[in-house]
Amino acid sequence: MYLTENVKKILKGYESESPAVKSNLVKILMSGKLAGTGKMLILPVDQGFEHGPAKSFAVNPAAYDPEYHVRLALDAGLNAYAAPKGMLEAISDEFRGTIPLILKANNSNSLMHKDIEPNQSITGNIQDAVYLGCTAIGFTVYPGSDNSLEMIQEISEMIAEAKSYGLAAIVWSYPRGGDLSKKGETALDIIAYAAHIAALIGANIIKIKLPSEDIEDQSAVSIYSKEMNVYKNLKNRVAHIMQVAFAGKRLVVFSGGSAKTEDEIYKEVDAINKGGGNGSIIGRNSFQRPYEEAVELLSNIIKIYLNGT
Repeated sequence: MYLTENVKKILKGYESESPAVKSNLVKILMSGKLAGTGKMLILPVDQGFEHGPAKSFAVNPAAYDPEYHVRLALDAGLNAYAAPKGMLEAISDEFRGTIPLILKANNSNSLMHKDIEPNQSITGNIQDAVYLGCTAIGFTVYPGSDNSLEMIQEISEMIAEAKSYGLAAIVWSYPRGGDLSKKGETALDIIAYAAHIAALIGANIIKIKLPSEDIEDQSAVSIYSKEMNVYKNLKNRVAHIMQVAFAGKRLVVFSGGSAKTEDEIYKEVDAINKGGGNGSIIGRNSFQRPYEEAVELLSNIIKIYLNGT
């Protein structure tokens, strides 16, 4: 399949990357039912690490099997599948090379003291990603955490190493910790800051949460106040996130977040699409549903993105 004009336009924003990195971005952008549109739908399954296996999979026991998720991603026609090392190792040869894989290379868990500043440990490396045949490697960073400077340094070094092997880099940029309030973790100004940080440390694809209309940093209120009526609309908040992601020159996908109804998910996806976002990365809201329902949900999300291209 030849590159589409949409994909060619996206690649122009990555002109400093090596041919190998751009080839791996192309693999993601040209896979699945959204191939060539410039839109992406990715299945991430690191929730067993972050929240615990029972909280993640007990509602749908078939999802304890790593093969369940890659089969779901394939049947729904997604662009890529992201997971920690162990889950990617557990995929049988039946699925090798069938869908772009993303190694989630750092993780946390929910068993530690609640008052500890958010942090993640390195659970996979570049050699793991190459060995497993991945197209990209992913990391979480917590802007706002007292550990964020060390995380940014560590991740920046690993991004440079990943790119030297031709792998694309994805950053989950989730504001958390420090002086941030709970509402502040998704405030418009804070999400915008987090997206910009991810772009600055070299992320090829940025994963963030959808921003609310709240403003957390009081020193930024005067900057945003002139446009607050505009930012009451989620589509316009998405457009602002794309603006801070180097004027749309970086790919940005938005997290599905906590459990939602199908209608709530579709409304969010429609806003992402109309706001110029590059797509969604949806885990629990898909695999915690029965298989056929999950495939239908993901297929309907793809239709929304297709209707806007």
